[in-house]
Amino acid sequence: MNRQPATLVLADGAVFEGYAAGFLPESGVCAGEFVFNTALSGYQEVITDPSYAGQIVSFTYPHIGNYGVTPLDEEAARPWCRGVVMRELTAQRSNWRSTEDLEDYLRRHRVPAIVGVDTRRLTRHLRSHGALPGAFGHADVAAVAAAAATAQGTDGHDYVGEVTTRAAYSRGEGDLHVVAFDYGVKETMVAQLASRFRVTVVPAWTTAEEVRAREPDGVFLSNGPGDPAALGAQVHEIAELVGTLPIFGICLGHQLLARALGATTFKLPFGHHGSNHPVQDLGSGRIEITAQNHNYAVAPASLSRGVVSHVNLNDGVIEGIASPEDRCFSVQYHPEAGPGPHDARYLFARFAHLLRTDRLEHL
Repeated sequence: MNRQPATLVLADGAVFEGYAAGFLPESGVCAGEFVFNTALSGYQEVITDPSYAGQIVSFTYPHIGNYGVTPLDEEAARPWCRGVVMRELTAQRSNWRSTEDLEDYLRRHRVPAIVGVDTRRLTRHLRSHGALPGAFGHADVAAVAAAAATAQGTDGHDYVGEVTTRAAYSRGEGDLHVVAFDYGVKETMVAQLASRFRVTVVPAWTTAEEVRAREPDGVFLSNGPGDPAALGAQVHEIAELVGTLPIFGICLGHQLLARALGATTFKLPFGHHGSNHPVQDLGSGRIEITAQNHNYAVAPASLSRGVVSHVNLNDGVIEGIASPEDRCFSVQYHPEAGPGPHDARYLFARFAHLLRTDRLEHL
């Protein structure tokens, strides 16, 4: 396939060469914050994960698109990442489940891509210098460099307002009712909840009073994109709910719960994006292999209310907190793991047990 030459430029001036693929924007430029993902499969789930809003995803695995795409693997109605960087985009898919080539999918959803990039060099650069804003495209190098110079990272930005549902909706059945805040919730996450509870998914701006009016047995705080420090309104409403209802948070929901408990968050140099992070449950000593996608983490010294329940064995980052007296807990990683290991799905059962115990205590 004949492709137009393209250039990738980071905000610090680093330049990478490649070829334009996917959707070709009229401006010839795509800008955002560059991060790398180390998963060997699941590129469609990654691309459609709302937690990547505002970011450009570089895949470290060299062959992307091998098995095409299918609606069954979508984590949202459309991709939310700004763009995709690949070493090689497979021209011919091979999988009985696939319904479309990845490149056709990217074009249909207007997602620009750049291929032929030395993604190993790019990964090493981001690992050394941290997640960086930048740009890529088939425009002339000067235009791409100019866009890279003005591109912004995720610090201070509220992307949750872009990805959250506009209206409440319900899934699942059961005697327990959970209100789930959609900060950018993944479809697999909703499916895991709906297999255990009657779930009402509500917009991110829903107030604590509106949640209580729905008379739930518990509250779920979902994953999502961007900087938790930019979500003061959401933290305020969570703080209003803490201690009144059992709460379970994942990823961004974990960070927001920690902030509602008085802790602070900080940005990791290049984040955790992949499906093989070892995490230890400090209560049981058990080690789980986990899927992760986050740029921010809870500052250990800031946590005064509650305890650390899980830690990342790669770098010691807090991966879970719990406040038994407040009947709440959260994890930084993704126990729903779509795709990825299923080691941590017991946490959904733990949430169900907490709700049932709480109901019995309040009969």
